[in-house]
Amino acid sequence: MTVTLDEDTAKRARVQAAERNMSLSRYIGEVLRKELGGMDEYEAAYRAWRKRKPFPLKGSPEPYPKREELYDRPIFRRR
Repeated sequence: MTVTLDEDTAKRARVQAAERNMSLSRYIGEVLRKELGGMDEYEAAYRAWRKRKPFPLKGSPEPYPKREELYDRPIFRRR
């Protein structure tokens, strides 16, 4: 496999690989594995969310709380 990088990116990748005591090839493989693995997790979570059935909202609608009610807590008060 051939990977083409601009000189600055290649230099930074070599430094990162050396700091981790890895070959450049192994470092690039690890970076790709992390990047692509995260996408698999995201897609699995998305598919699980899509499988959930909609649920009816029951009861009479209630008004939203007032802003003052939400932020009337000591942590939000100015000193």
